[in-house]
Amino acid sequence: VCDPVADSAANLAQQLGATVSTPEAVLADKSIDVVAIASPTDTHSDLIHRAAAAGKHIFCEKPVDLSVPRAVDCAAAVKAAGVACMIGFQRRFDPTFAEAQARLVRGEIGAAEMLVVTSRDPGAPPTQYLKGSGGIFRDMLIHDFDIFRWVLCHDGDQAATLYATGSVLVDPEIAKVPDIDSSVVTIRTKKGRLAQINTSRRAAYGYDQRFEVLGSTGMLQCGNLRPTEVVQSDASSVRSDKPEHFFLQRYREAYRLELVHFFECLQSGAPFRTTIADGVAAQKLADAAAKSLASGQAVSL
Repeated sequence: VCDPVADSAANLAQQLGATVSTPEAVLADKSIDVVAIASPTDTHSDLIHRAAAAGKHIFCEKPVDLSVPRAVDCAAAVKAAGVACMIGFQRRFDPTFAEAQARLVRGEIGAAEMLVVTSRDPGAPPTQYLKGSGGIFRDMLIHDFDIFRWVLCHDGDQAATLYATGSVLVDPEIAKVPDIDSSVVTIRTKKGRLAQINTSRRAAYGYDQRFEVLGSTGMLQCGNLRPTEVVQSDASSVRSDKPEHFFLQRYREAYRLELVHFFECLQSGAPFRTTIADGVAAQKLADAAAKSLASGQAVSL
């Protein structure tokens, strides 16, 4: 276990029965085949390059890098080294989302025509975090751009035009970063399909993660997860639990399943569900959104 915060490394190592080490020692150790990179975003590309050069297979949390050219360089380095690299877009492994996508691919609602994604955090992170995040499109919507590609472009379709707008509605301090905390992105694909992604850094009722796909013969809807599915009805009201509080709770099973998938694919040689190419593609959409917000115009892709 490697972590610049010594206490964090020691605590996790104790839980896992592991040892505390350094990146340099891990990369030099020939007995280690795989590294998992879950460090801050601005360290990902360097660690991917170093791990690939050391011949290690790689699991890396999203995004590959905040810069598309550096992300492309990472993909080239991974390919040249002949190692496997999976990027952690955990939403693809959420059981509900994955089932909806599988039904879509099977044609159960006909041809996909429109996607609506709702993605709202319970609250904004500290401005100190936002200063190094790369902005809401690269930090938060990167997941939603991947969902767009996974759901609406599963047959090879691609984004053709993208328009993004946004505001600071949650915390005035976010404008000083500078960043926004509320956004709407509209994407039109080459086949004419439409996607709308609405996001906010504030949802007083919990972590709000939903999407729906409209098809030619029906619709698929994916709602929020709750701590329990109990619905209480009495003389005063009908009520249920609020959505899970945040991503660690909402996607606990997705995180587990993506790591299972990673190791099963390494052992079997099967392709990863999320590759470094997916990371680069989502980053290009995030860059287009930032460009559209700055210009006030739609961007062609």
